[in-house]
Amino acid sequence: MNLSAIGLQIPNILLPQEGTDMRYWSVIACDQYTSDEDYWLKLTKDTADKLSTLKLIFPEVYLEDADGESRISAINQAMEQYLADDSLQEQPAGFILIDRKTSEVESRKGLMVALDLEQYDYNKGATSLIRATEGTILDRLPPRIKVRENAPIELPHIMVLIDDPERTVIEPLFDSQPEPLYDFELLANGGHIKGYRIDQAQQIEQLVEALEKLADPQAYRERYQVDGEVMLYAMGDGNHSFATAKAIWEKLKAEATDKSEILDHPARYALVELVNLHDAGLEFEAIHRVLFNIDPDQLLQEMQLWFNKRGEQFSYTPCPNLQAAQALAEAQTEGQGFCAILAGRYAYCQLKNPQLALDVASLQGFLDAYLAEQPSARIDYIHGEDTVSHLGNQASNAGFYLPAISKHNFFRTIILDGALPRKTFSMGEADEKRFYLECRRIKPA
Repeated sequence: MNLSAIGLQIPNILLPQEGTDMRYWSVIACDQYTSDEDYWLKLTKDTADKLSTLKLIFPEVYLEDADGESRISAINQAMEQYLADDSLQEQPAGFILIDRKTSEVESRKGLMVALDLEQYDYNKGATSLIRATEGTILDRLPPRIKVRENAPIELPHIMVLIDDPERTVIEPLFDSQPEPLYDFELLANGGHIKGYRIDQAQQIEQLVEALEKLADPQAYRERYQVDGEVMLYAMGDGNHSFATAKAIWEKLKAEATDKSEILDHPARYALVELVNLHDAGLEFEAIHRVLFNIDPDQLLQEMQLWFNKRGEQFSYTPCPNLQAAQALAEAQTEGQGFCAILAGRYAYCQLKNPQLALDVASLQGFLDAYLAEQPSARIDYIHGEDTVSHLGNQASNAGFYLPAISKHNFFRTIILDGALPRKTFSMGEADEKRFYLECRRIKPA
């Protein structure tokens, strides 16, 4: 088997010691509920005296707080402690097969693997085996680098997509009678998760052969009707976390005195969950925008000026409620449009002559320009229309509801057009996001 050709490593995964209450061990990704501190306060209280991944992560709701350095130090100490007292125990080399039930779907299947950061490039125009699907914001990497750079372990919320319409990679592993590893309810409406060990030679050979077929250059070019290098993996969730791992790996290489020995360093790889784009339980959801500390009337005026100056013919139609605005969106036959709520007032916004291909790209272009001129304003990226409506109903806030993109032409779009605008899509609602569970050493033992 040539694992390097498909950017794969068989990891030694760390799981909590036998007897751990897995409900409290596993918590949701740090980049969720970033405007809901109450969610994280309750989670902190519930897990206070438990083994929990909450003690190993930096929830982004606290990123702007003044205690960042001490919080990171406490995270690293907790990681060292969990390793030292065997709270985390290393499993035999192998993968973990996952079956996740959420509040929205009965089953979403995945596979925990380690991917080679040498074969990933998040820069525009990349032709690497592993590619970013959304624009990587370099300014967002430094705080994540601070969290990871001295950490002895990683625990991912990263989900990476493969385009496997015949379901040849992940799904057949369920027929191989895999050994159960865990089976428990997730906290806070997270659903249920089951994990199975994949470490037998026949299982691994079957998996590798299926990935090799997907990565076959001739088949790839025929499938997508393109020339160029193969893209086998596309980032789903956790783009900036994967980019952070890449940045740290490049720094390690640059500082290494032995350039050949460093290539065996565990930080060369990143633990991720592979998910088939065609899994019936995988849905693409929109990511909405909410602005805080703004003057809604001034915002609307700036939108009109900005879009009309570009010749995009902006129009704004007040609506009594969200449903009325959405009805206008559904009836749209030309250009682009999105629904909005400005301090409790609903509207439908339309561009009749958009310059960019996606609604989200058009809106984000304006928001970037507007925020650059409004130092007191800030933006958050929200999963779920109800939260947008709640926040957008407040006097100094505005919310924008965006449509979901189709997943069926997703790979071809990335191959042809490159990375999409940041925060273009979400794989499910907030409580369907990956929960932290499995870990892996990223420093030599």
